[in-house]
Amino acid sequence: MSDLWQQFSQWYLSVLGDGGYPLIMALMALESTIVPLPSEIIIPPAAYLAHTQGVLSVSGVVLAGTIGSWLGATLMYWGARLLGRPFVVRFGPYVGIAAVKIERAEAWAAHYGTAGVFLSRLLPVIRHLIGIPAGIVRMDFRWYSIATLVGSAFWCSVLAWLGVTVGKNPDLLAGSLHRFAGMVALIGLALAALYYVFVHRHAGRSGRH
Repeated sequence: MSDLWQQFSQWYLSVLGDGGYPLIMALMALESTIVPLPSEIIIPPAAYLAHTQGVLSVSGVVLAGTIGSWLGATLMYWGARLLGRPFVVRFGPYVGIAAVKIERAEAWAAHYGTAGVFLSRLLPVIRHLIGIPAGIVRMDFRWYSIATLVGSAFWCSVLAWLGVTVGKNPDLLAGSLHRFAGMVALIGLALAALYYVFVHRHAGRSGRH
């Protein structure tokens, strides 16, 4: 799998200059669906190139990533809303969406509502699935969109900051990776803690009732 991501990263960097914002938008749209494409390998490299080469702007990268995330999340929302829960539960496993994941996402959406949509944009696993329960329960699409846009903008800004940080400190790419690795590790731990507190533990409590 690591070789696959390395090949993708090499391809992405080679075409990013020509693909520009539409490419970022398209990939982030995929990232917000069931496609297992991490945003961590989309936004930081684009922000890095924007800072070091000026081909793109950092604000443009964040905006493209935010819009792309909203497009993908909107597709998930309306797909689930139009197809309904029985269809999603029956055919979800064929595309990697197990019933237990759907139930966990539903419990999350029912408990946290619109605020949960915002938080979901910052969390692993749930960020790709929140559109499904939101669509099934027919959450107000306007509020769903606002929460998705704000959460996605915040997350893309964090990732862009990481890319710019590397651009300002070339030594991070030249072998002195300990500081950068430390920052990434802290962010990863914070996200893992948020996921446990707001998703895993809540799902466990829901399952006991």
